Amino acid sequence: MVNSASDRVFSRVSYAILAIVGLAAVIPMLYVFSVSLTPYGEVLKNGGYVLIPKSITFEAYRKLFETSNIMRSFYVTIFLTVAGTAVNLTLTALTAYGLSRKKLPMRSLFLYMIVFTLLFSGGIIPTYLIVKATGLLDSIWALILPNAISSFNVLLMKSFFENLPEELFESSRMDGATEFRILWQIVVPLSKPSLITIGLFYAVGHWNQFFSAIMYITDRTLYPLQVVVREILTMAQQPLENAENMVPTVTMQMSAVVVASLPVFIVYPFLQKHFTKGMLLGSVKG
Repeated sequence: MVNSASDRVFSRVSYAILAIVGLAAVIPMLYVFSVSLTPYGEVLKNGGYVLIPKSITFEAYRKLFETSNIMRSFYVTIFLTVAGTAVNLTLTALTAYGLSRKKLPMRSLFLYMIVFTLLFSGGIIPTYLIVKATGLLDSIWALILPNAISSFNVLLMKSFFENLPEELFESSRMDGATEFRILWQIVVPLSKPSLITIGLFYAVGHWNQFFSAIMYITDRTLYPLQVVVREILTMAQQPLENAENMVPTVTMQMSAVVVASLPVFIVYPFLQKHFTKGMLLGSVKG
């Protein structure tokens, strides 16, 4: 098929716009990565802007791991991400499966209560008081349990469960399977794209945990990665009390950003196909 002149113009304009958007996304990441590998003197010589380093050094990364507690915070964030995502997926799947069954007593009331939480929340102060009253302050579980279930993810997974053939559930019940057995042996294996998609939402949220950490955690040994990275980024802006305190250079700051972001960049390509499939299956009904 021969494209018309207007089609060719539209394609070229679309490619140009996509190229500009792509560069706008890639250049900041390239800048951060390049500065982290560039000697500090070269960064100063170029006015702080380096896209392609002329020489490469890992000195900033060495200083980062030697002078900060970033490794401890890295382990805390890994535990937070793994344990938190497991709790999130388990509770979300149980809730969504129950709501997907149309014969559930008071199903409409439960759905109304979940949708209500999307519009109104309890607020920061009441949530803090609950966390304090339950003894979760200065505990890693203070970053997991208060946000154990996302209403949006429950509705998304519920929509996916409702698209599964009802005949599967009926035949399983005729064979004597309980609802828990149907969920774990039939629904969960068929829902891997949806579970991976929602699990990715939860995992990224835990990996980027910041606000809840500064609200509920005062023990520095329990600080997650993003809090430590924020301290490194802001340390240079604070006045020194004595000359022994180290002000991180811009290369060390950029290396901290790379360390915090790199695991997400590594894991996401392996989950991308499941992520796209899960979003499409969860949004189509009928």
